[in-house]
Amino acid sequence: MNISRVINTISIIVGGVLALYAQSQADSNPYVLIGGVSLLMFGIYRTSRNIPSKYDKPEESFVKTENEHEV
Repeated sequence: MNISRVINTISIIVGGVLALYAQSQADSNPYVLIGGVSLLMFGIYRTSRNIPSKYDKPEESFVKTENEHEV
């Protein structure tokens, strides 16, 4: 597992825990909530940046072309 995946995973987990912690308090600190959500979104963005698009590969056709030898 490379270091980039570790950073992404840690930032998602820590950001989620901070956001949940800030929401569970009666007198919640908005800065902790903003920091947790920002860290969570940072990790999700870095993770999604490495996932390839389904439109990057060439489309496969179900129709096969005829060879000149078969005609």
